[in-house]
Amino acid sequence: MTVTVRQRENGLKHSALALAFCGIASGAHGAPEWSEAAPLPAPVQEIYAAPSGDTIYTLGGFARGGVPTDQAYAYNAATDTWRTLPPLPAPRHHVGVAVVSGAIYAIGGFSGTPPEWRAVSEVHVFDIATGARRDAPSLPVPRAEHVTAVVDGRIFVIGGRVPSGPDARRFGGHRDSARVDIFDPATGRWTQGADTPTPRNSAAGAVIDGRIYVVGGRRFLPNETARIRNLATLEIYDPARDMWEAGPDMPAAQGGLSAAALNGQLYAFGGEAFSPDPKVFPESWVFDPVSGAWTALPDMPSPRHGTAAAAINGAIYVIGGAKAAGFGAVATVERLKP
Repeated sequence: MTVTVRQRENGLKHSALALAFCGIASGAHGAPEWSEAAPLPAPVQEIYAAPSGDTIYTLGGFARGGVPTDQAYAYNAATDTWRTLPPLPAPRHHVGVAVVSGAIYAIGGFSGTPPEWRAVSEVHVFDIATGARRDAPSLPVPRAEHVTAVVDGRIFVIGGRVPSGPDARRFGGHRDSARVDIFDPATGRWTQGADTPTPRNSAAGAVIDGRIYVVGGRRFLPNETARIRNLATLEIYDPARDMWEAGPDMPAAQGGLSAAALNGQLYAFGGEAFSPDPKVFPESWVFDPVSGAWTALPDMPSPRHGTAAAAINGAIYVIGGAKAAGFGAVATVERLKP
């Protein structure tokens, strides 16, 4: 069964690559290329990122050995350099990151080392210009491994893992969520949006033309033989209508992936699988909302999961992560120039 699925994935990938090469041969665009960028100051995985101007911000995560960190970093694409920011108030991993009006928002995440993980509801705000920190109103529900996106100055927190009960202190004491919470920094209030069609964690997302694209991820299904199921699902949220619609599946199911939007297209990178055999994916994909087609890109030079991805200055940066399923953080940063 595994061989059959893998053959189908390879067939889809090769077909997509053939289409991509035809487009390149016809002069549509130059071939996408990967290159190295300056590595992170320290290895870290299970991170998210948000861009602003020439800079990408990432917060928290796991250091080597599965130990959560309070470190925060900023990458300047113009100088290809990293700097260390004021730390989080406490170590966190799977922390949502958003930048609005010159401020960085650190949203939720897990506290604790494995397996003692507990989703938190705290939201911390850092002023980019001064480095000053303040607390914002907490999430309505503790949350981690969620997708965070900004549309029209509002922060959208989508899916992820939420506690199954008030005493949940282990990863298994949480459940996958379809909940959407929306924070308006102008009013300081949280409201609730329409639930996602698919509850999931470890998905990735990006904003294109005011709509939020959520792809991949995984579900934990305790009543099935294969408890951890990766997803290829693409769902698209329109904040103006508070409505979801289904998009075409990504050619391969990938959980723990990262994504970014550039030039009106959605790019997705890497990920991991826990069963039937643990592995990390090298594959990268691009989705065109106009044609509705997914196309394979050159594989990541360093296959990883738990990365952050962000687009600035016409390129996408895939940051950190781990090269093996589970733990083993790296400082690697690779740049894709479409």
